[in-house]
Amino acid sequence: MLGFLKNDSPAAAATRLTGERVYLRPPCPGDWRPWAELRTASRAFLQPWEPRWADGALTSAAFRRRLRRQARESREDTGYSFFVFLREDDVHVGGVNFSEIQRGVAMSCTLGYWIGARYARQGLMTEAVGCVLPFAFETLGLNRVEAACLPTNTASERLLRTLGFRQEGFARDYLRINGEWRDHLLFAMRASDNIKRSRGKG
Repeated sequence: MLGFLKNDSPAAAATRLTGERVYLRPPCPGDWRPWAELRTASRAFLQPWEPRWADGALTSAAFRRRLRRQARESREDTGYSFFVFLREDDVHVGGVNFSEIQRGVAMSCTLGYWIGARYARQGLMTEAVGCVLPFAFETLGLNRVEAACLPTNTASERLLRTLGFRQEGFARDYLRINGEWRDHLLFAMRASDNIKRSRGKG
């Protein structure tokens, strides 16, 4: 079971999400050291694409706070976080999350993801995101998954397009990345797009 979910949550029936080379599960306290080591080794690779890292962001105390926040978000059905591991040796390689979940007339969320430098450009994150999309559409019952990437982040843009996301816009000064307001390409996938994607794989 997903350890951060209440038994009566809409996602409580979900199990570990598994692909050909990777699997995803919610983070737990024992993940701190591998996570911190991976993020530290990948700092130069990740910083151009992420919000500026706070001082002490990789400490065990910061990780515990992160877990508490993620547990609260899952209880409130506003966000769900997963770590990505290699199936062959259980090595931690990255993370995927759904945030800003909107119910009511919107039924949407925002997708985020990151991967360690040594595991990039191998298709692992494309596989991981592909594994987690059915969780958003089928388990959570959402209608739209939205994502954004910097125009210069060609790897992220390629991932989204490969999975069937469609570009819907261009937002100026959309997010503050590494201390600066940056423009972003806006993408989205609908539940109906995911059905077509799943049928295409068959």
